[in-house]
Amino acid sequence: MDNQDILERIKALVEEEHGLREGSTRPGGAGAGGPDVLRLQQLEEQLDQCWDLLRQRRAKKDYGENPDEAEVRPVGEVEGYQS
Repeated sequence: MDNQDILERIKALVEEEHGLREGSTRPGGAGAGGPDVLRLQQLEEQLDQCWDLLRQRRAKKDYGENPDEAEVRPVGEVEGYQS
C-alpha cells in the first residue's frame, strides 16, 4: 500500500463518516437514535490508523528508510497518543 492508496482509503472513510452523520440529521434518517455510534467509532479508529501509517511512511522516507517497512499499529497504540 503506497501513500496514494492510503489517501484514497482516508477519503473513503471520511465520506462514509460524513454520510452517517448527515443521515442522522435528515428526516427519516437515523435521527431518533443518532448515527450508528459503533460504526462511527470504528471509522474514527481506522482513520487514526491510516493517518498514523501515512506519517510513518513519510518519516521513513524523510530519513532515507524504506517507507514500505511502515506497519499499521494497533488501535490501542494509535488511540493512546497525546496531542
